[in-house]
Amino acid sequence: MKARYSVVVPMYNEEEVISHTYDRLKQVMDRCGDSYELIFVNDGSRDRTVEIMQEISNRDKRVKLVDFSRNFGHQIAITAGMDYSSGDAVVVIDADLQDPPEVILQMIEKWKEGYEVVYGKRLKRHGETLFKKVTAKLFYRLLSSMTSVEIPTDTGDFRLIDRKVCDVLRGLKEKNRYVRGLVSWVGFRQTMVEYVREERFAGETKYPLKKMIRFALDGITSFSHKPLKIASYVGFFISFFSFLYLFFVLFQKVFTSWTVPGWTSIVGVNLLFNGIVLMLLGVIGEYIGRIYDESKDRPLYIVRETRGYPAEEELKESRKDKTYVR
Repeated sequence: MKARYSVVVPMYNEEEVISHTYDRLKQVMDRCGDSYELIFVNDGSRDRTVEIMQEISNRDKRVKLVDFSRNFGHQIAITAGMDYSSGDAVVVIDADLQDPPEVILQMIEKWKEGYEVVYGKRLKRHGETLFKKVTAKLFYRLLSSMTSVEIPTDTGDFRLIDRKVCDVLRGLKEKNRYVRGLVSWVGFRQTMVEYVREERFAGETKYPLKKMIRFALDGITSFSHKPLKIASYVGFFISFFSFLYLFFVLFQKVFTSWTVPGWTSIVGVNLLFNGIVLMLLGVIGEYIGRIYDESKDRPLYIVRETRGYPAEEELKESRKDKTYVR
């Protein structure tokens, strides 16, 4: 039976919390009064996350499991959950219970009013360090200033999207995915629900500083060419002032008897300009690397197994009526 709602939950090493996540989601979705499915996507967990979800799936037919062959990343796990969803509305929520599942009911009400995307906007962020809060705030404002697409600030991937929006997103095959940016890019009627983000129920964050930086780079380079323009402007001004300095040095040499002895200043200037050039090449390299990823055209993810789904032939047959953007 086709579900009215699909709830997508990406997981990575969540054995300490995943049973509680299932219980809470079930309690919330039972209150909505319509049919639903809970799609848990295992993103290469190395603990007992898969075993726990297999047990739950065996006793609850509304629980579906998509198990990756390895870790492909949080954004890819969200994408896979959308691919395997069947609901008229799809909700994306993390497994750590920082985003309260009870907010889903408010999102559903907004969806019934006619909105096609309902995203959660964080009023407060409990349980996070001052560094995380400040850097997150700066990132969202920087991203907003650099992109032509209006991406809401202080939001995550916690949102509800209509089936038509989900089908459009399923047709976007870019490899370095920034899902919340893609949702903003496709448009449709969007609104927000405000909530307070809670502390993580158990376990450790799956977004340490290294992953946060990588995530920020994906967001900026996926939706903005301004870093390339900035690199061009900086290169132009450096070249301009370098030529001015060159004329100054020639003037000193030809028309005065005073020259700077030693090589300290020369080495200093060379190090400065070489450092800036290498930095600009790094910016350009980020974009070239993304072009290289796209040109290989590898699949976004590989699934080891699924639980709770019909045979693959039946699954393909059920998707024949879907329209995709290629």
